[in-house]
Amino acid sequence: MEYVKTRTIMTKSDQGMHWFGIDYHMNLYKGCSYGCIYCDSRSDAYHIKNFDEIRSKVDALKILEEELASKQYKGVVSFGTLSDPYNELEREYEITRGALELIKKYEFGVSIDTKSDLILRDIDLLKDIKKNNNVIIKISITTYEEDLARDLEPNVISPKRRFEVVKLLRENDIYTGVLMTPVLPFITDSVDNIKQMVRLSKEQDAKFIYTKMGMTLRRKVREYYYENIDKLYKGLSSDYKTVYNKNLVCNPLKYPDLLEIFVNECNKYHILCDMGEIIADYKKKIPTKEQISLF
Repeated sequence: MEYVKTRTIMTKSDQGMHWFGIDYHMNLYKGCSYGCIYCDSRSDAYHIKNFDEIRSKVDALKILEEELASKQYKGVVSFGTLSDPYNELEREYEITRGALELIKKYEFGVSIDTKSDLILRDIDLLKDIKKNNNVIIKISITTYEEDLARDLEPNVISPKRRFEVVKLLRENDIYTGVLMTPVLPFITDSVDNIKQMVRLSKEQDAKFIYTKMGMTLRRKVREYYYENIDKLYKGLSSDYKTVYNKNLVCNPLKYPDLLEIFVNECNKYHILCDMGEIIADYKKKIPTKEQISLF
């Protein structure tokens, strides 16, 4: 595996209350081999060269420990916003596991986005972290349809297996839900897909299912997506160009109706879908050292 130099691992989040209450961002890897044709991280906005190649950062765990030790506020650290922390190389190198051990040591919380069942390896650490701070896991599932998922996400485990991962994490009392993003116009924006995704999430005891009911098409991602979507659905890129032109945000044509159906289904199954409610449900107040000293 190739390593790249870096000065920092953790960065302060300025959008915590808009994205699962996270306090810090962290990406231990750069690039991804999943091959998801819609991936926003492929955008040149993130400056990741050779995106399909997985790389890590020189002295990542050493730098991370220094940063954790220097922070007074032991907030929630987000893994995987740009690159999945449980990629194929993690099985060998265990950089994510090493980071979780440091998170545990310094009593921070953790938020993880992943499409991999390798996260099950680290249930022991997640349970230990949960004793002192907050833990939230988001399993990313775009569609319940196996064949469609294989086309859109060629190197990812099946939706069925990802739902099983949700169930297994919940059986270990880990706060886990489903991240149904993106929703692809003309492809996964059907009423059937939305209803089945909510139903299956509930069946696997997911605490929540969250979606923004659309997708983003930044420069470079757009070209890659159009090229690959036309291989699956000949000429479909023309529909995108006609409807969305060069819009960054591409919501389904029936966005209000689909969102209403989604919310109604969540209410029907008593599963959370509102960001504020999800944050309030999983986050417990963690006393500071100053507060602890008072007792």
